Amino acid sequence: MINEQLSEALNEQMNFEFYSAHVYLALAGYCSGESLDGFANFFIVQAEEERFHAMKIYKYLNDRGIRVKLAGMDTPNNEFNSILEVFEDAFEHEKMVTGRIYHLSDLALNDREHATMQFLKWFIDEQVEEEAMFDTIINKLKRIDKDSNAFFMLDAEFAGRSFTPPAGE
Repeated sequence: MINEQLSEALNEQMNFEFYSAHVYLALAGYCSGESLDGFANFFIVQAEEERFHAMKIYKYLNDRGIRVKLAGMDTPNNEFNSILEVFEDAFEHEKMVTGRIYHLSDLALNDREHATMQFLKWFIDEQVEEEAMFDTIINKLKRIDKDSNAFFMLDAEFAGRSFTPPAGE
């Protein structure tokens, strides 16, 4: 049985995942405002993925007989100076998510809540991928710096990005 502290923490994380989608839509809005539709698409897809994560927790809470409690959310940052800054902001956000997932894992481990530990392993693996992806993109953006051709090629590459939920989810 999941104790109250872990239950509340899972609910908070579900809400934070919804907030993360909100953050990514704000980043997409900046990109759209700069006429960088590929970069905007990248973050719209990222928002879809975050909503998927939130619903994964929602379903888990329901499966475990825990009442889902939705909360309001803060206004994300909407002002940036460059695409590099946008991606650096997103990377810092993902690092924060990783810390939150680790905290949940620690709570589950301390309670010997094995089902939740197994559930959270998926999120831990996902965070490794997320952080690696943002780190790689930031490094690319730093390398291309003022090369407008490379920048617009990256924008075009991101225009084709889409979200497909993992099989069996």
